[in-house]
Amino acid sequence: LLAVSRPGDPHVPALGAGIDMRTDLPRYRVYRDGVLAGEQAEIGDLWRDDLVTFVIGCSFTFERALTAAGIPLRHLQQGRNVAMYRTNIPTIPAGPFHGPLVVSMRPVAASDAARAADITGRFPDMHGRPVHAGDPAAIGIADLSAPDYGDPIAVLPGEVPLFWACGVTSQAALEAARIPLFLAHAPGCMLITDLRHPAA
Repeated sequence: LLAVSRPGDPHVPALGAGIDMRTDLPRYRVYRDGVLAGEQAEIGDLWRDDLVTFVIGCSFTFERALTAAGIPLRHLQQGRNVAMYRTNIPTIPAGPFHGPLVVSMRPVAASDAARAADITGRFPDMHGRPVHAGDPAAIGIADLSAPDYGDPIAVLPGEVPLFWACGVTSQAALEAARIPLFLAHAPGCMLITDLRHPAA
């Protein structure tokens, strides 16, 4: 968790001057009673005085460090969103909030897997090290070609799929809680802050 806003305040000054949570994400999802009701480019028409923003770190942050270290990321090469999957790993319930861990997957050469884990481990606020490597069935993923969110990314011979915890986990928990209204980023449509990229 990187920041929490004051109730009704769409600004999060700790993350950057002028950030407005009603307009500064590329796309938003609108959920009513835990069900996806639609997507919007802005949410000013839905903003209320009792809304609070929670900002969670994103694994996109460490992708720069991976590519700078010479570890290619196929979804970037192909201009696609990262593949994301609901797992069979339950989160720890907190009141009405519960649900599965959601993970993002990036295939890397087997020879780069340990180095990728070490690099991403330097970013604990952006999900850190992978939570799983290898067989997707071991965490309840039946078909890598059918992600729950994002785009399918092929795993080629000689590669290992690495799985990182994903911020969409929070959306799964909010869906399960069936609260009357929540607004979230569309998967892959993240807030860019003014904070400097952590040193790799």
